[in-house]
Amino acid sequence: MSAPVTAETPVRRPLPVRPEVLAPAGDWECAKAAIENGADAIYFGLERFNARMRAKNFTVADLPKLMEFLHRRGVRGYVTFNVLVFADELGAAEDYLRAIIAAGVDAAIVQDVGICRMIRAISPDFPIHTSTQMTITSAAGVDFARELGANLVVLARENSIKEIAAINEAQKSLAHPLPLETFVHGALCVAYSGQCLTSESLGGRSANRGECAQACRMPYELVSDGAKVELGDRRYLLSPQDLSGLEVLPDLIHAGVASLKIEGRLKSPEYVANITRVYRRAVDAAMAQVEPALRSGLAPTGNNTFDPAAARYDLEMGFSRGLYTGWFRGINNQELAHARFGTKRGVFLGEVARVGRDHVALKLVASLKPGDGLVFDAGRPDEKEEGGRVYQVDERNGETVLRFGQGDIDFSRVRPGNLVWKTNDPELDRRVRQSYEGDQIRHRRPLHLEVHGHAGGPLTLLARDDDGHVTKAESATPLEVAQKQPLSTERLRDQLGRLGGTPFELGTIENRLEGAVILAVSELNDLRRRLVADLDAQRAAPKRWTMTTTRIANRKLQDDPQPVAADPELIVVIRHLSQLEAAWAAGARTLYAEFEDPKKYREAVVRFRELRGSDSSATLWVAAPRIFKPGEDWILKQVLSCEADGYLVRNYDHLQWFAGRRRRGDFSLNVANPLTAEYFINHHGLERVTASYDLNVAQLEALLQGAPAAWFDITLHQHMPMFHMEHCVFCAFLSEGTDYRNCGRPCDKHDVRLRDRVGAEHLLRADAGCRNTVYNSRAQTGAEFADRLFALGARSFRIEFLNESADELQRTVGRYRQLLRGEITGAELWREFKLINQLGVTRGQLEATPQVIRRKG
Repeated sequence: MSAPVTAETPVRRPLPVRPEVLAPAGDWECAKAAIENGADAIYFGLERFNARMRAKNFTVADLPKLMEFLHRRGVRGYVTFNVLVFADELGAAEDYLRAIIAAGVDAAIVQDVGICRMIRAISPDFPIHTSTQMTITSAAGVDFARELGANLVVLARENSIKEIAAINEAQKSLAHPLPLETFVHGALCVAYSGQCLTSESLGGRSANRGECAQACRMPYELVSDGAKVELGDRRYLLSPQDLSGLEVLPDLIHAGVASLKIEGRLKSPEYVANITRVYRRAVDAAMAQVEPALRSGLAPTGNNTFDPAAARYDLEMGFSRGLYTGWFRGINNQELAHARFGTKRGVFLGEVARVGRDHVALKLVASLKPGDGLVFDAGRPDEKEEGGRVYQVDERNGETVLRFGQGDIDFSRVRPGNLVWKTNDPELDRRVRQSYEGDQIRHRRPLHLEVHGHAGGPLTLLARDDDGHVTKAESATPLEVAQKQPLSTERLRDQLGRLGGTPFELGTIENRLEGAVILAVSELNDLRRRLVADLDAQRAAPKRWTMTTTRIANRKLQDDPQPVAADPELIVVIRHLSQLEAAWAAGARTLYAEFEDPKKYREAVVRFRELRGSDSSATLWVAAPRIFKPGEDWILKQVLSCEADGYLVRNYDHLQWFAGRRRRGDFSLNVANPLTAEYFINHHGLERVTASYDLNVAQLEALLQGAPAAWFDITLHQHMPMFHMEHCVFCAFLSEGTDYRNCGRPCDKHDVRLRDRVGAEHLLRADAGCRNTVYNSRAQTGAEFADRLFALGARSFRIEFLNESADELQRTVGRYRQLLRGEITGAELWREFKLINQLGVTRGQLEATPQVIRRKG
């Protein structure tokens, strides 16, 4: 019988791995800022195929020089290849990948399944890091990445620490568990990465192609049951506070996170230096607490010299829309998005108490000094705000009086009650710039030494760095017996530790000299210089990854042409049980159902079987929620229990849960090229996959020319699902609850829409996991392109409905059936729908020439 656990019992935990600090780099100066402030690795994009096309980025030609620079400093470099790649781009993508591998890059961060396959076909050993754009939220997602040959998984930002620990726990029995990476700081996307179609929907600028227009940072009005909900100055309903994992860093380390990623490839070098320095020090302080304690079997105690308050100040001044732990501690919809602004603020200083002719007075809640910049927040950040540099700070009768340069502030626009934010601290900026400007090496990596020898023989010095490079040097003259001042460990440390001007600092030193011996100082200096030079040369050499010469992009996926069905199949997607009979009456014989409440699937299946009678060719397929996270098995069990004819696979867990049943892939799998399609069709056994909504008609034609058209469902008509998010707008703004347990379920009671700045009202829906989807108010059609797609062999076409009435659904289905029979043209259908639908129908993402997006500024 084991001893009882008491408060005094030592808490034994597995020793956590020191996580890498991974910093962003939009250009050379940012790379240097990251290195000098302690980054273990940086990630950066090239001029194509990366999700931050607005950053300066590097070029393929920069890679050899950049990687040599990074490796000399003991820093790893990862290229972001984190976009969907279209069929007609695969050749260019392969050329890029070969150049990346040849340059000795440490890994590629990849979104596209087909690109993962291409990398593995080109090189069996080049590391793949699956991007957060791959929407991996569970252990099944990690398994999927492992099958693709990935070496590390970047989890979705929405995973909590508890969920991260559970995902790691699920891997503990594996011989080679995949390391997990998570974003720890920076701008927090409100939508799941890889699942946001907002920029694409509003203007053809795909977030999956690095062209996000940040519609989440714009103001919206909340409309419930047709009436505007008064929310005061809360208008930025989809703009989360910025992520900061500083408070929960020890918990992330204990959960087994291997890499802590800082967002910010569009940010300045000052930002990169500042944030990297804070997290470098925080990780070092956390590990200093953890490692000695855990090695002795005790829970960590003692003092941490790291100053969290000072660190938070630096983070807020770097860039802040408010700092919050995001989803790390679980879901709290009241705190995630304060909704007051979607722009940079900084450190909160207090509220304006009085406004004078040439000054303002307030009670300061944070430090302020002359020269600092501030802004007065009247709750209308989309309008011009008053602000400027403080000229004078006076303490009077318990309040602080602030004065500014003449004419800098229009005091008539400042009101008592305005919030005041410090937006700039020149002293901090100066300190940050000093950390990386110039040629001085500031951040050094440990150099570990072993010293061997005996009198009459040479002194042998072995050196190694933390990346596994090892070198050896021997003295030209033999060791002599020391009459005085032998080479003690202290003397060796003093002489061999003189590493100024090099990227090294002395780490451990093992003195294995036999007896009291001595060697000339000049010889010790020469040994040190030779070792450093040899290690530097080793580190500068490019990594040699295996690479095949066989071209991948041009290979045929299918030698024999597949027979094409003569008649097209019209697939009707319904989202209400009441739409089922209307779809059947309109002639639809293949239905996909996506209901908010999966309990209703059983009723739908029963009714559908009554309608079809003996017609076994008619089928009803059902969809589970797009996202699965640990602990949500109950939802999938409900979906399975309906015993539908087939199931839509929308994420990696569905591949496992629906195995052995008829399965088709939904749009959320992001199938944009033949390599991705083939993987889901041939490796996972899906009957068909839905072509990505990121494809315009030219790209869709390239896909159908590069793979059998019979593999694909093509969506011709829909309300585009724009934001898909963990953030619950219903809970946040129509209740006082924090999540589903105490919100009162307003999603079940109200018709809710988000009204944008041009007056469009976008429908908001919640699924069984309480995740919200915002649907475009305007339906869109690709009817005009149906003939072109039909000519390429496409035969399976989807039309999707949202809240349409039975009459509207039947009319729409009827006209699309006529279109596919050739009885009307796409142009006729388009013109007719434009007349009968007051909101109009846009040509949608299939249009080759995108619209101009409406965006802030």
